[in-house]
Amino acid sequence: MSEFNDQKFVYDFTEGNKDLKDLLGGKGANLAEMTNLGLPVPPGFTITTEACKVYLESGAEPAALRDEVSAHLDALERTMGKKLGQADDPLLVSVRSGAKFSMPGMMDTVLNIGLSDASVEGLATQADNARFAWDSYRRLIQMFGKTVLDVDGELFEDALDEAKAAKGAASDTDLDAADLKRLVERFKGIVKTATGRDFPQDAREQMDLAIEAVFNSWNTDRAKLYRRQERIPHDLGTAVNVCSMVFGNLGPDSGTGVAFTRDPASGHQGVYGDYLTNAQGEDVVAGIRNTVPLAELESIDKKSYDQLMQIMETLETHYKDLCDIEFTIERGQLWMLQTRVGKRTAGAAFRIATQLVDQGLIDEAEALQRVNGAQLAQLMFPKFDDNAKVEQVGRGIAASPGAAVGKAVFDSYTAVKWSRSGEKVILIRRETNPDDLDGMIAAEGILTSRGGKTSHAAVVARGMGKTCVCGAEELEVDTKRRRMTTAAGVVVEEGDVVSIDGSTGKVYLGEVPVVPSPVVEYFEGRTHAGADDADELVQAVHRIMAYADRVRRLRVRANADNAEDAARARRFGAQGVGLCRTEHMFLGERRQYVERLILADTDEEREASLKALLPLQKGDFVELFEAMDGLPVTVRLLDPPLHEFLPDITELSVRVALAEARKEPHENELRLLQAVHRLHEQNPMLGLRGVRLGLVIPGLFTMQVRAIAEAAAERIDAKGDPRAEIMIPLVGTVQELELVREEAEAVIAEVVARTGVDLKLALGTMIELPRAAVTAGQIAEAAEFFSFGTNDLTQTVWGFSRDDVEASFFTAYLEKGIFGVSPFETIDKDGVGALVRQAVESGRATRPDIKLGVCGEHGGDPESVHFFHEVGLDYVSCSPFRIPVARLEAGRAAAESKGSDSR
Repeated sequence: MSEFNDQKFVYDFTEGNKDLKDLLGGKGANLAEMTNLGLPVPPGFTITTEACKVYLESGAEPAALRDEVSAHLDALERTMGKKLGQADDPLLVSVRSGAKFSMPGMMDTVLNIGLSDASVEGLATQADNARFAWDSYRRLIQMFGKTVLDVDGELFEDALDEAKAAKGAASDTDLDAADLKRLVERFKGIVKTATGRDFPQDAREQMDLAIEAVFNSWNTDRAKLYRRQERIPHDLGTAVNVCSMVFGNLGPDSGTGVAFTRDPASGHQGVYGDYLTNAQGEDVVAGIRNTVPLAELESIDKKSYDQLMQIMETLETHYKDLCDIEFTIERGQLWMLQTRVGKRTAGAAFRIATQLVDQGLIDEAEALQRVNGAQLAQLMFPKFDDNAKVEQVGRGIAASPGAAVGKAVFDSYTAVKWSRSGEKVILIRRETNPDDLDGMIAAEGILTSRGGKTSHAAVVARGMGKTCVCGAEELEVDTKRRRMTTAAGVVVEEGDVVSIDGSTGKVYLGEVPVVPSPVVEYFEGRTHAGADDADELVQAVHRIMAYADRVRRLRVRANADNAEDAARARRFGAQGVGLCRTEHMFLGERRQYVERLILADTDEEREASLKALLPLQKGDFVELFEAMDGLPVTVRLLDPPLHEFLPDITELSVRVALAEARKEPHENELRLLQAVHRLHEQNPMLGLRGVRLGLVIPGLFTMQVRAIAEAAAERIDAKGDPRAEIMIPLVGTVQELELVREEAEAVIAEVVARTGVDLKLALGTMIELPRAAVTAGQIAEAAEFFSFGTNDLTQTVWGFSRDDVEASFFTAYLEKGIFGVSPFETIDKDGVGALVRQAVESGRATRPDIKLGVCGEHGGDPESVHFFHEVGLDYVSCSPFRIPVARLEAGRAAAESKGSDSR
């Protein structure tokens, strides 16, 4: 560790500032900033995150740390005019954690360090308050025992409850000095029994052990879990703040509180917070006594209240944001213990950002950085009425936010059937698979008893903007009997109404009223931000979205397979369709034509099937081009393996066996079964699909190209402006693309000659295989555009079959920290992203004007959008519901890169 020999590990509060959060943690940096502003901060010092890193890596504190702490402690003692733990007049300190990013309640704090059997008497004398001294001592033993010595905290709580019960006291404030003195002895006995050692009486030992405990708290299970949840890096470490104690538990003229410069729930300005007289800081957050609203401090202590209001205004103006403040009043003297930029709800974030622009504190570019796509998504989901009476019957994982109500159905067929009859349904399954897509689309929400946040149900639901609760293990789903049984034995039959909350994971019996999102009403065009009665939140969203649209470079398209989705996407701000999945046009009644195509024994039979499909495909494309008139529409030719259009092999085998047993005609089923066996693949994802289908099934791709070309010609005749782009999927080599392109150009030329309409149809490919990415320079010779299919690219780069691995080991990988987040949710920059970057560079080197986009659902993921901006894509494409999120994040990415360029 010689590299640390000359490193400074301890900073006085007077030495730091708010920009040193990496080194001093958020708490230490802000304590230093408030000290520099001349605000009343108790003196102290901060041990850096670098010291924590050394400790965590080596198991021992840096060699120089003890001497540095001693020097700063000496300086603090001189400032305070007393020594740590001094018997007749003790200096007491708090030892508190403070990482770069706020992790509330995740790491450790110890107050009142320096108290002992000797110094407690001195504190009582100096304060002229024996009760206060013994109360402070019992708090120290309780916190130190639990935090530093790993004593079960319940033991202290039980002893405190017993003391109150013996006294007939309703609150700990009703215990007098004698009661607390006895409690101290009880607490010391608990420590001795639990640890085999006496509570340490040496003040410096207390402080050193507390510092070590704070270092260790960085790696507690709860801290690691929180960091994974919030995507906070695990290698940052925590700083440690040693601060001279001020006391809010000295009597009725003392107290402690938490204040916000604005309402963190709504963003409105006003007096928000809580105050508790005769209390220390942890009493407010622990909820052991009822607080009073901060506004009541004015009548309790007007001098301190007025001073606090002035400080709050100073801090908000200085930080140019909502500030979260902790303070203590000691016998009428106000002390600031902490400030930070406060956490807030999604609605408050948008309101505050625009308010601060109006106040001239920040500009629009900064306002855009103050909100994010995840917050916008929260604002778009409907929610249940908080005031409604509910009957909760289960709880699972909150997989996709929102509130959904409908009749319980247990298979996709019923979901579609009932939905077409006007019924709202909730699709309930043990787990979903791609065959459930129809049902998922038809349902208001999806509930599964298995799977997690990366399960098929969760991923697809989020992409569609569907409410989803996954992994509700306490619910027993019986799809055969069409019922669900709760842990309490309540049976939910098919047709019973259920309500699911994708924001909390809660499942309710019966209908819970929902409140629509005004933000979605705005995006749908049903409300207008400029209207006199426009919702304040809608106005804020509109202003920020308008700025994002002005500054973003990335265009945003939609994944849409029909005119209805395309029209909605356009209302949501889509600038085209980046992915039309034609396989979704072959479902339902049309499946029979695909079956006939697969079963065809002769060219005539095959041609007849394709001829039947052609007008249906053409009609789909006419509607789609009309909905997106004047905007590009990228149509992907058939991608999935053909067996997906055939019945399940097990189900079909049973049907054939039963027919044979009954001696019933079953020739068609037998032919289907033979076809299923013929097409069966061990790993269909890597089998006969994509461009391979177009090369081995004569006429399949040319039929689709003809449908696209004829639809475009029809729209031009109708004075429309279709801008179709034909995308060939799963290309691995340029030769595949050249063969399909040659056939496609011949068909287009034939349609042009027959209709007399000049068609300009771009031909490109989907980059979804590692080989395609590596040889993108060659493929670009035959492609006018690339669209990165990051879902399949992730599967092929990692060797994952998403539907198989998410349910089996993804949860373990997330828990073990191998993934910070699922690579199907946010793009894996180091692996998949490296191939995307390489393909962009080599593709543009070959064809400088090549159009580059992404059509996997990563196109709507906030973090991924920033990456796509960085590597230079022209557009992202995502499901309609995620378009506003992608627009916002594209704007944020542009503003962020412009800001970093200027720096």
